[in-house]
Amino acid sequence: MADPCSVPPEVLVPTTNQTLELALGTRVALNCTVRWAGTGHCLHSPAWSKDGQWLGSGGSQDTAWFAPNASEQLLSSVLQLNLTHDTDFGVFACWISNATATFTLRRAEAAGHVPAVLAALLVLVLLMLAAGLYVRCRLNVLLWYRNRYGELEINDGKLYDAYVSHATAPDDRKFVHFIVKPQLENRYGYKLFLDEQTILPNAEPSADLIMNVSRCRRLIVVLSVAYLEQDWCNSSFREGLWRLLELSKKPIFIVFESQYREIHHPAITLLKQHRGAVTLLVWRAGSMTPSSEFWKELCLALPRKVSLQGPVGDPQTQLQEDKDPMLILHSSYLDSGGDLHPDGDLGLRECVFRSPPPPRIAGPAAPLPAAGTGDAQLRDGQRPEIDVSDLGSRNYGARTDFYCLVTEDDI
Repeated sequence: MADPCSVPPEVLVPTTNQTLELALGTRVALNCTVRWAGTGHCLHSPAWSKDGQWLGSGGSQDTAWFAPNASEQLLSSVLQLNLTHDTDFGVFACWISNATATFTLRRAEAAGHVPAVLAALLVLVLLMLAAGLYVRCRLNVLLWYRNRYGELEINDGKLYDAYVSHATAPDDRKFVHFIVKPQLENRYGYKLFLDEQTILPNAEPSADLIMNVSRCRRLIVVLSVAYLEQDWCNSSFREGLWRLLELSKKPIFIVFESQYREIHHPAITLLKQHRGAVTLLVWRAGSMTPSSEFWKELCLALPRKVSLQGPVGDPQTQLQEDKDPMLILHSSYLDSGGDLHPDGDLGLRECVFRSPPPPRIAGPAAPLPAAGTGDAQLRDGQRPEIDVSDLGSRNYGARTDFYCLVTEDDI
């Protein structure tokens, strides 16, 4: 009968060769457990080796015991390691009789901060790029969205897009008449009402102001140094501002950068405190450029404009198919080849409109003009340039911006 102690033991832990990746400075315990069948007491001495070199017997803790059914014996050997140097890593083997268990210890590279730093820098660059694009393209995006999806302010009974109030100083007049008005009317198609009178005499709106502002969709105030010299600006600007807020929707105040830094008027401080209720724009040195932020911010504060496609003319008559030259803005019949008098248009040397000659009243003996003579006169330019024969059948109901000078009593 074979000796039970000669049978190779079965390795329970580890089941396979084990590979561990540990950081430097880690303390680890390598456990090697085997079992074998038999009731006799078999002496098996565990041994450990590192990279083929045998280790001393004092480095491991060995424990032997019987299984509960007393038919199997178990042996456990634990090797304690303190990985403080690179030489402490390697291949460790546990030898118990003819059984072998292998442990491979590798040093794990410490997680570096370089990827995290690079990721943080990338996010920071993206945020800075997004902030730069927002600052540079914010007004363009807002204008595009407003012009495409903004609310249309039409059929509201308003005749003008903006009421412009400015001082009588020469610099203010030049700024309004030669910069603001041409830019807004010719480039953007707005219609302005200019007024250089005091809008709030005695800090109360005049009747003319109420009537004129009610016909305008916005209120623009050129708040120069000369404008701030008005009585209502010095004595009761706060009360006047409340009156303007009642008359107009978010009034627009334009100040000049050269004066803006030097002005210590309480009106400027009050406007800064109420930026949510008013629009405060600063005219700078580079604002003269049509693509500057000043004009973009001003257009955002003004109502949305609708561009009409097609030939230039009155939009009220374009769809009526009315060819009356009186209802067309640019009519060719107003062009004249005559030499103008230096005094003005009243000095035309040639008649623009010609009509048939009046009938002659004469006796029976007066010769009648021959038909051929009349045709010759018409061919020579005597034909009227405007055909007024069908004025009674024209559609004048399309026009709503003219006044009738004949009352019902006259009819």
